[in-house]
Amino acid sequence: MSETAPLFRFSIDPGAAERDLARLVLTLVELIRRLLEAQALRRMEAGTIDEAEVERLGSALLSTRAAVVGLCERLGLAPGELNLDLGPLGRLL
Repeated sequence: MSETAPLFRFSIDPGAAERDLARLVLTLVELIRRLLEAQALRRMEAGTIDEAEVERLGSALLSTRAAVVGLCERLGLAPGELNLDLGPLGRLL
């Protein structure tokens, strides 16, 4: 029986642990933002939302993206680092 190394190792260093946790949370926020964006596009194409809702959704999604990028900058992360390796399933984002 061969044992494989884990894909992600959690650091014991408290400073790195906080950064890794922040990266995980921001990755999940970015995933949800992208899902909401895709849903908004589907609703726009289907004509199930009016122009005012489109504007509000667009503003909210842009604000969320700006907040994620701002938090990445404060934490010394690149937005491209917000991803998870899901092994054989590939990358999350």
